[in-house]
Amino acid sequence: MTRTTSPIAASTEPSAAAAASSSDIKRQLPGSDLVPTRAMDFDKWVVDLPKYFAGGGDIVMSHILTVLSSVFPDGEDFFVRSVRAASGEITDPKLAKDVEGFIGQESMHGREHRMLNDKLAELGYPSHEIGRYVRAVTAFRERFQSRKTNLAFTAALEHYTASLAENLLTHEEARAEIGHPGFRYLLMWHALEESEHKAVAFDVYRSIGGTERMRILTMWVTHLTFVFETGAWAAISLARDSYARRHPVQVAKSLWRLRKSPFTTPEAVHQLFEYHRRSFHPDDRDTTELIATWREKFFGPSGELAEVVAA
Repeated sequence: MTRTTSPIAASTEPSAAAAASSSDIKRQLPGSDLVPTRAMDFDKWVVDLPKYFAGGGDIVMSHILTVLSSVFPDGEDFFVRSVRAASGEITDPKLAKDVEGFIGQESMHGREHRMLNDKLAELGYPSHEIGRYVRAVTAFRERFQSRKTNLAFTAALEHYTASLAENLLTHEEARAEIGHPGFRYLLMWHALEESEHKAVAFDVYRSIGGTERMRILTMWVTHLTFVFETGAWAAISLARDSYARRHPVQVAKSLWRLRKSPFTTPEAVHQLFEYHRRSFHPDDRDTTELIATWREKFFGPSGELAEVVAA
């Protein structure tokens, strides 16, 4: 894969949330051997991001990937708060150390996606509006839901991100859907770390007495809200895109290609629904070798992401 070598983009004033995430990262380094925190800096790799960055300049996939990136920072802040709220009840020292890594990794994901989302907003995508929507939804949940329910939603959504991550790291055709190399590498690094910490929120939920009934019911709600909200925001984003409005045939072809996307195959959907099985655990899918492979590719002696690791 070819790396971008564009000059550093002009710096912008970080938001209060981004600053808080950065302080979390410093406090939580390095996490555990299983869930290490890595400080990364992808800004030079996305400075030349084109409007339609998905593979082949695909319009609809560019909008869908934008929606996912826009959701991540504030969604993952919610995950961190949900897990941290229960951290005082964790008695297993190994899990406690993994929680530190989880917080550090998710905080770094938020920081890098905020940087990416600023770039997407410059290109005309509604990434900031989506972020505000996610903040409103998570604030509502935290006001009216119990700590255990918030953890149940966190565990469910972590299964979504882990499933998407495994798909991305396993299939070359999935990686090809993300055409721009800087965007692709950022998502692949994110995918590796989602795979590393995929069981942390789930184990914390169990450790504070979360039930199977609540876990499974929460996932059914998550299926409905994830599909509806992602689809709705992608539709809103497309409707605001003047080029897409002027080229409806191109958009229709792009929509038709979605049915063959590696992210919508029956196998991908089946993996999401594995969560409904009684006694399910995220580690039932053994991704140890997958994680080791990509750790070596990214951070080994000739690691592809060596220059992105922040000093």
